[in-house]
Amino acid sequence: MHTLFHKVWDAHAVRILPSGQTQLFVGLHLVHEVTSPQAFDMLRQQGWRVAFPERTFATVDHIVPTKVQTRPFLDVMAEEMMVALERNCREYGISLWSLGEGREHQGIVHVIGPELGLTQPGMTIACGDSHTSTHGALGAIAFGIGTSQVRDVLASQCLALDPLKVRRIDVNGTLAPGVFAKDVILTIIRRLGVQGGVGFAYEYGGTTLDSMTIDERMTICNMSIEGGARVGYVNPDETTFRFLRGRTFAPSGAAFDRAAAWWRQIASDADARYDDRVTIDSSSIEPTVTWGINPGQSVGIGERIAASADEEALTFMGFERGAKVEGTRIDVAFIGSCTNGRLSDLEEAAKIVRGRRVASHVKALVVPGSQAVRTAAEAKGLHEIFSKAGFEWRGAGCSMCLAMNPDKLEGRQVCASSSNRNFKGRQGSPTGRTLLMSPAMVAAAAVSGEVVDVRHMLQEVPV
Repeated sequence: MHTLFHKVWDAHAVRILPSGQTQLFVGLHLVHEVTSPQAFDMLRQQGWRVAFPERTFATVDHIVPTKVQTRPFLDVMAEEMMVALERNCREYGISLWSLGEGREHQGIVHVIGPELGLTQPGMTIACGDSHTSTHGALGAIAFGIGTSQVRDVLASQCLALDPLKVRRIDVNGTLAPGVFAKDVILTIIRRLGVQGGVGFAYEYGGTTLDSMTIDERMTICNMSIEGGARVGYVNPDETTFRFLRGRTFAPSGAAFDRAAAWWRQIASDADARYDDRVTIDSSSIEPTVTWGINPGQSVGIGERIAASADEEALTFMGFERGAKVEGTRIDVAFIGSCTNGRLSDLEEAAKIVRGRRVASHVKALVVPGSQAVRTAAEAKGLHEIFSKAGFEWRGAGCSMCLAMNPDKLEGRQVCASSSNRNFKGRQGSPTGRTLLMSPAMVAAAAVSGEVVDVRHMLQEVPV
């Protein structure tokens, strides 16, 4: 009668602390250049070593330029952060995928973990990044942590955490053409609220999730944090095992079969007890776009903004109650991020772009989530499709998702973005405006010059 969450939690619990928190052993620790420098400095100040360097892996993603990646970077602070991570990894014996050597594996931390097979079912995973919940798509319990907690994991391989309740979210049915995983998670957040998941782990299931690929499940789990949940996961199944087989860090041969047998056992029991259950009919979901300043403020493309909509968000975004987001002119189109920067995301966008041109007033970027994604996309000729259409084809990195690099909005620009946050200033300009949507919807907006219903384009045959 146990959930995967409780099984994994109990298997990694070291002890109950006097505070009532659980000291939890962390199976995999992922670090990047932004939240780790101070943590390593704290270790030095105390004279501590990294407890299990073989369980820690590093990459560079947040501050990496995607257009010109030659070192040293023009941004002095970005270069200093890169140098610090490289020095720290050398000193403490931590594997690092940086630019240059090992370039084929450099990329966004939540993209390279699964693609390398580091992320596996039944693991506890921590990273100094809020979207670490992405890894739950493979049946792991993954936490985003702060810098002081990064220090704790480096020093002890443990975290002090409060236990969570578990909410089961079933999505049932078949998604209509033009409706994607991004639309599903935006709908979930809209219905349950951006604070609805506080104190919860979200377990996603139902026939819709069962039929999704791992890439799609990662999109769902990635944005769990946007709904307030600390953790989001999908129970491991045959789709999970097919994805992992043959990957660099996954078991091989008979060891993989033994691992898969255990992975099956850690899935939630059929009679597992949940603290709450929610059911959503996928036939009610249409292409979804945010209109406001948090991911819960969204509408289906055929809907109008509610009369009760938040005044602050309306004023900032320039919308009115009762208006439709469809038809909103955009200035920038961004396809990428840890939410939607994987190969399948680029393939869906390329279907829309093929034979069409980006509107003359739109700046459009495609930023693969990793160098491996970039290489695979180029092998399929996707870079040629995007470039011919007028998109800029970039190197791997977080790019315009959070603008800690040269990719930023300017002034009051409106960006159609496949990323995960539409907060004020998130994409680099204090007055810039972000509309979250699926990669296919971003592609449709880029060639139309405004927000449109991608389903209409799927019915057209481009010249």
